[in-house]
Order: sequence, then structure tokens, then C-alpha cells
Amino acid sequence: MKKELYFLRSSEQKIIKDMVHIAHNLTQEESLIYSDFFGFSDKDLGLYVLVNNKIAGAIWSRKLKQQDNASGFINEDTPVVSFAILPEFKGKEIGSFMMEQFLQEAGAVYTALSINIFHKPKSLKFYEKFGFEKTENEFVLIKKLEKKEVIRPTDGYDPRRWMD
Repeated sequence: MKKELYFLRSSEQKIIKDMVHIAHNLTQEESLIYSDFFGFSDKDLGLYVLVNNKIAGAIWSRKLKQQDNASGFINEDTPVVSFAILPEFKGKEIGSFMMEQFLQEAGAVYTALSINIFHKPKSLKFYEKFGFEKTENEFVLIKKLEKKEVIRPTDGYDPRRWMD
């Protein structure tokens, strides 16, 4: 199985629009906050993975406007992570592959990340494995990030490449 990572660019909005319903299990209108105009801010960060030249999943983050605690957003300074893997690729270590590189990239941009697991409480162990911790809101996890040099894999990953 050949896996390749690519940065999500603003010109690849279709990838996010196709993945956002998997990541958040929301209606199309509700999920717009996670997908519309992605990449137009220098604080938007995302990766997607190709497996045998097919898009298998995506992970992205962006800062959202502050909302109440029940919605899962702590504050506008902590970016919210969206994470999606197509069902046929689950259980094949693709999630770990994406998350490991994403956290390295995120450390160069952010000091912390949050993730809302309201619709996916079974994923708690996965996120805890990567250092996300529970907050007062049982559906929100936070991960503090350390600034360190980004180490990119040598298996074809090139941040200057994108899929045409």
C-alpha cells in the first residue's frame, strides 16, 4: 500500500468539502465553518493522504470564532482540528500516519490544538495516544504543542507538491 502526504491548499477546497461531513457528522450548512475559505488564512493548516493514488483521508485545522462551551470551541486562539478517513481505509494505520506528520507541522504554527469528539466519542483513545487531554467539556480535547523543527518523511512527501 503506497501512502503519500500532501499539504491542503486553498485551491483544493473540494477535498475538504468532501471530507467535512465525515469529520464532523454535521449538516452541510453546519459544517461550513470548518470548510469554507480554507487556506485563505496563513493559520489554516491541513494535509491529505493518497493511498494507491486515491484520496483516503484529510486532517486540517483552523481558528474559529469563539462560541459557547457546549459547542466545543474553547476560544478563538486555539485552532480546531477536523479529521476524516474514508470508511474503506479505516484500520490501516492511515490515521496515525496523518496525525504524526500533522502534529509536527502544527507545532511550527500553533501552541495548542483542540478537537471536538461530540459525534465520535469512540475516538477518544486514538486522540489520547497522541497527547490530547480532556477538558472541563467532556467532548473537547486539547493538545499543547512544543515548538520544534519539522521533520518530514523521506518517502516522497514534498510540501511543494500538490495534486493536480
